[in-house]
Amino acid sequence: MRRGLLAAGSLAILVTAGALVLVNRDNNDGSNAAGRSVTAAASHRGMVDGTVWIANEGGGSLTAIDAATNQVTTTVSGVEGPHNVQVSADSSSVWTVSGHDGYAAMVTADSLDLHGVVRTGAAPAHVVVSPNGATAYTTNGGDDTVTVIDTTTMKRVDTIKVGRSPHGLRPSPDGRWVVVANVADTTLSVIDTRTNRSVADVEVGKAPAQVAFSPDGRFVYASLNGEDAVAKVDIATRKLVDTVKVGDGPIQTYVSPDNRYLLAANQGTEDAPGTTVSVIDTKTFTVIETVETGQGAHGIVVDPSSRHAYVTNIYGDDVAVLDLRELKVVARIAVGDKPNGVSFSTFATDDGPDSVTLDLPDTAGMTEDDMEDGHDDERHDGGH
Repeated sequence: MRRGLLAAGSLAILVTAGALVLVNRDNNDGSNAAGRSVTAAASHRGMVDGTVWIANEGGGSLTAIDAATNQVTTTVSGVEGPHNVQVSADSSSVWTVSGHDGYAAMVTADSLDLHGVVRTGAAPAHVVVSPNGATAYTTNGGDDTVTVIDTTTMKRVDTIKVGRSPHGLRPSPDGRWVVVANVADTTLSVIDTRTNRSVADVEVGKAPAQVAFSPDGRFVYASLNGEDAVAKVDIATRKLVDTVKVGDGPIQTYVSPDNRYLLAANQGTEDAPGTTVSVIDTKTFTVIETVETGQGAHGIVVDPSSRHAYVTNIYGDDVAVLDLRELKVVARIAVGDKPNGVSFSTFATDDGPDSVTLDLPDTAGMTEDDMEDGHDDERHDGGH
C-alpha cells in the first residue's frame, strides 16, 4: 500500500519571450502529462512571496520553488526516501522524514543548515509541526505508531499507538488535537495533544490517506483512497457527517485558508494514473469542478492568500500551479523524481545557494542518542 501511494515522465522547460513552456520529451506534440498543452507566464497574476517546498521521494531531495516567479531556487539533497515535507507555522524550519532510514530531520529555513535528526518508528510517512512550533509528530506506517518530538531538545518524548498503517496527519488549528489517517484501516485516530494518547477512532471508510482541517477547526476532512471519496467529520462529536465522490484514488486533501474550497488530489495508480484535482465547495460539500493537473496528482497545498494551489504530480515529476479563481493550471514546474509531499513557507529562498547537501548521519547501527546529539549544524553545498 505504501508503494501504491508513492514511472515518471521526462520533462523539459523552455523559456521563450518571457513565457514558460513545458514540453514532454516523450510526446512531440507538446502536450503535458494530462494530455493538454500548457503555456503559462512564469509569474502569474496574484502570486505571493514565499517558497513552495517539495519532497522528491524517488530522487532523495527537497526542491524549493520561489512562489513569486514559479522558478526552482534550491535543491536540498541527502535524505533517502523523503515521503513528506512540512514547514513550521512560523516558517522558521522545514521538516522531512526518511521512510528509507527511519528518521525525521529539521532544517533551518533561513540558512538551510541541518538543525537535528531524530529516530522515529518504522517507515515514517508524514511529519507535522504543532501550531505553536513546540512539538512535531510523525506517522510510522511500519509499526502503527506516531512519534512525538520535542522541537527544542530534538528528542523523542513519546510514542502513540494508532490504527493500521498510519499515513497522513494534521493538527487542529488550535493545536488541541492531531488527527491521523490510517490507510490500511477504515478509521481516523484522534490524538489528545495534552496527554499524547489516542482518544478515539472514527469510522470513515476504506483506506483514509490524509486529512485536512477547516480553518475554524470544526470539521476534519479525509481522503478515502479505497472509495474514491472524501469524508467530512465533526471534530466535536467525532462522527462522520457526509461523504462526497471525487476522482480516482484520492490522496492528499487541503482546505483553502479562506474556507471556500476543499481540494482533493486524485492520484490513481501507476498503471492507471489519476490526473485531476477535485474542487469541493465547503458550504454545499459538493464537487463544483474537476481540474486536469497532471500524472498522479498526489500532494497539495494552498498559499496563504487562497489564490493558488500547488499540486505534486508523482508520476509526472512536476508541480502544477492551480489558480483558484480561474480554476485552471497556469504554470507547471519540473522538479525531482516522484514528487510527493508539499508545503508552503513565507520565507523566500531566492537568494540562497543553488544546491545544498545535508550532512546526515549514517543511521546504520546508530542509537537514538547518536542521531539526536550527533549533529553540529554543518552543511556542504555548492555555494558556501
